[in-house]
Amino acid sequence: MGQVSHEQADMLLKLYELRREPRLREARNWFFRNFHPQSLNERASLTPEQDASVRMVTSYWEMVCGLVRRGLVDEDLFFENTAEFWIVWDRLKPLSSEVRHMMKDPHVWENLEKLAVRYEIWRERRAPGAIAAMREMMQRAQAAQASEK
Repeated sequence: MGQVSHEQADMLLKLYELRREPRLREARNWFFRNFHPQSLNERASLTPEQDASVRMVTSYWEMVCGLVRRGLVDEDLFFENTAEFWIVWDRLKPLSSEVRHMMKDPHVWENLEKLAVRYEIWRERRAPGAIAAMREMMQRAQAAQASEK
């Protein structure tokens, strides 16, 4: 493990505090319970409030991942303390090609994607099979939630 500066630790704590802002917390709760589209057509059915939640969650984590990628937060320290960004990318991945094509911007959600790939490598090196187990757990949770509706 590398040395983590006081500034990097402070930045991580500030980012954590931002996650606790009431509207972002509400958006995150909605996103993780309800956002499972496999295409832009499915995403198009969101209400304006739901769409705002998606944009809030994705822009927050895209920004955070950009800070980590630029070294403002130590990557190992970040990975040790959250996988939420990885789950966000996992939900966005099915839409990413369509969104990038529609927006004519191959860099949409690039920070999320690149850091998620690095996280998977980091996680598998430390705990082989953990990524597959996390995906299986998320699929079970989604199936259980769907059966409640």
